[in-house]
Amino acid sequence: MLGASWRRRIPAVGARGILEPVSEHLLVFPDRDTADEVAAELTEEGFSGVRVVREALAGEDDSEAHEWAVHVVEEMVADESGPVEGGLRDRFQALADDRGGWYDPEPTPRVL
Repeated sequence: MLGASWRRRIPAVGARGILEPVSEHLLVFPDRDTADEVAAELTEEGFSGVRVVREALAGEDDSEAHEWAVHVVEEMVADESGPVEGGLRDRFQALADDRGGWYDPEPTPRVL
């Protein structure tokens, strides 16, 4: 499990100044090149909130133990157990599997 929570529904202020639901996801890869490729692919598919981040495994202090992750934020996903959210989870799981990474469907909440 990661030490961060990236796939969770949280409200975000939308363009109209009201809170809108968002869904966050984290796909983890052992190298930056793969993470960059996946991020580019998702951006081309129309995901706008995609970024590559360095992610430490839970309990690891050594910077060599850090892996590369693709953080995806998708707005307007109000059905966490419904077909849209389920489709996103399936898509991200397949991407991680195909590229030698992993997708954490139930990440541990971030401790600041």
